[in-house]
Amino acid sequence: MATINVYLNFNGNCKEVFEFYKEIFHGEFIDLNYYKEMPQMENMPPLPEEFSEKIMHVSLKVGENSILMGSDVIPGMSDPLQVGNNFSISVNCNSKDEADSYFNALSQGGKVVMPLGETFWGAYFGMLNDKFGISWMFNVPLK
Repeated sequence: MATINVYLNFNGNCKEVFEFYKEIFHGEFIDLNYYKEMPQMENMPPLPEEFSEKIMHVSLKVGENSILMGSDVIPGMSDPLQVGNNFSISVNCNSKDEADSYFNALSQGGKVVMPLGETFWGAYFGMLNDKFGISWMFNVPLK
């Protein structure tokens, strides 16, 4: 069965926010990746230099079963961030078939932001906004 966590987006202060949450929840970072680690992707403009040290992805383990995740939003690479719409529901699936099933059902009447596919960080991953405007992310670790 899949697990569901919250994914938060920020306008450049993700590291500061997650250091704060780490201290409050006495958690530990599972992942901490910067945009400078991301390879240049086809059909995408080069990453602005000022974003190289911004957070591409962070995972903070909170308690036994919860993970709080986040990233900094790069203007032009996604919808503009507004406080109130700066979160996604992240679903970690056990198989590609499970991810495909949920993804295909939730995308009906919605908008696929990033189709499910294998990524450079070793996951089968995709993003969508459902017909109610809720942002979803699906992840299957391939490692």
